[in-house]
Amino acid sequence: MEKQRTRIDNSAAIQYSARNLWSGILFGIGVIAFIDEVVFHQLLHWHHFYDKSTSDVGLVSDGFFHAFSYFATIGASFMFADLKRRNAFWLRRWIGGILLGAGAFQLYDGTVQHKLMRLHQIRYNVNIAPYDWTWNLIALALLIAGIVITLQTNPKRMS
Repeated sequence: MEKQRTRIDNSAAIQYSARNLWSGILFGIGVIAFIDEVVFHQLLHWHHFYDKSTSDVGLVSDGFFHAFSYFATIGASFMFADLKRRNAFWLRRWIGGILLGAGAFQLYDGTVQHKLMRLHQIRYNVNIAPYDWTWNLIALALLIAGIVITLQTNPKRMS
């Protein structure tokens, strides 16, 4: 009985399941990047996207980062609108994509940009370990939740 409730009957949503997922992933990347930019770069002034130069260069890099997040979100919104127009929108799969995109981007930021490339750190002049652990554990939680939902909404598993 429970499986029947989670089964989706809309063949258009199943046909466009990949587009639902990718729209969510792109939206998740855009939203998490936007939150990072606004909260940590603009409001808290903890860092810039690129901190290996002057504050002016850091500010310009923040502008490019903000534009990236904006375009990712807008692109995802166009995909979302197309799915709605086709009556092929699958909310649960889209949310799985959002969590996947947000978690993957945040984990990439916390590991590749913070540690490997050293473009910036979350904060400076403090013990960075609690910030790194919190940042990356939240990223993993988002990513795992996204993977679970995506697997649950895989059309091949549902048939």
